[in-house]
Amino acid sequence: MKNVILLIGLFFSAFCLQAQDHKDVMSEAYWEIWNPDVQASIDKNIEQYRKGDAVLKIPSGTTVKIEQLSHSFIFGGNIFLFGQLETTQQNKQYENTFGALFNSATLPFYWKTLEPEQGKPRYTAGSSYIFRRPPVDPILEFCESNKIMAKGHAIIYGMRRWGHPDWMPSDRKEMEFYFEKHIQELALRYKDRIRMWDVVNEPVDQANRGIMPDDYTYKSYKWAMKYFPESVIFNINDIDFKSGIPYTRRYVEIARNMIDRGIRIDNVGAQMHIFNPVEAQKIAEGDNILTPAKLTEVVDCLNEVGRPVHVSEVTVCAPDSTRTGSAIQAVITENLYRFWFSCPNITGITWWNVVDGGGAPGEPSYSGLYDKEVNKKPVYETLDRLINREWKTSLTATSNAQGVVRFRGFKGHYRATWTSKNGKIEIQEFDIK
Repeated sequence: MKNVILLIGLFFSAFCLQAQDHKDVMSEAYWEIWNPDVQASIDKNIEQYRKGDAVLKIPSGTTVKIEQLSHSFIFGGNIFLFGQLETTQQNKQYENTFGALFNSATLPFYWKTLEPEQGKPRYTAGSSYIFRRPPVDPILEFCESNKIMAKGHAIIYGMRRWGHPDWMPSDRKEMEFYFEKHIQELALRYKDRIRMWDVVNEPVDQANRGIMPDDYTYKSYKWAMKYFPESVIFNINDIDFKSGIPYTRRYVEIARNMIDRGIRIDNVGAQMHIFNPVEAQKIAEGDNILTPAKLTEVVDCLNEVGRPVHVSEVTVCAPDSTRTGSAIQAVITENLYRFWFSCPNITGITWWNVVDGGGAPGEPSYSGLYDKEVNKKPVYETLDRLINREWKTSLTATSNAQGVVRFRGFKGHYRATWTSKNGKIEIQEFDIK
């Protein structure tokens, strides 16, 4: 009887572990794609590219506690619902995501809603309410006080629906004056307080996006280079990992052409949106969507620009709001993040809509890290495990006879703490780059 109970207990423990990992919600076909060989290759690349060797010198025979305080890799999210949730508690939980999970926040600088009335931009607290477009100054102050890297998105957006204001004239030459003035105003107002900008968002498919100044992408970067400090990082942002290589190739050639003409592009942004719940279900069933081979093909193409790649907008919609649907969302997310984190030329990943129902019109309701009541979903727990535990180094070691501690840790900022022979607490901070 005891053996039967033991077997039942072992089976139950294994079942609970499997359920906790959510792997049982995916089909065999999915796991044939994301198989052990693929996972081992990802682990090998993470070890090789995301860690560095460290040498710490302290008195010999001393026990030291080593803690990683932050990542050099960018783990971000858009912060478009700042202060816009129903309760104070929900808004506080939303804010806590930035710092507890993310080290970067993408701020909404869509010109159409930033300056709906000419000459009256909505920068400051108390500005008129627009859903997903809170005034940016209070968000920036929050980021600065919590050591969150602020990213501006986007200075110029070539889609009339989201881009420039309704008051903008339709004459291409007249528009140039306002475009330059807008870029100059942002540069003078924020200087280097915002570390990174998407200078131009989605420039590839311009033919279908309405009237813009001729060669506006080039000119926008020229004006940004003229007015912003050199320390500010300039991104370009377009394509989806599902766009296909021909479309990605057009994007790469635009970026290469700009660089060849003397434009400073520091990062190449690439998006990945699973907006359709049906598509998420198909992925779980093993359809040939976002496979490691296809992801690798896109990354290899983007690398031809010769600049770091930022996975700038990530949406992983759950098939539905059930526990199974939420678990599928978590598994898809984990494998995508692990893949991207393993790529040496990718320097950051930014989640898009943090709360269910917080997307733009037409975007899915089940793509958040939280549900609509701001309760954590399995996908939040998955990212928390990866970012704050599996990909963060913490150890205790004793220095050798030469007073040296050697270890290999994830790249970022560290603190070492030990007690000297006279009982004094010593602290040393350092970086693994």
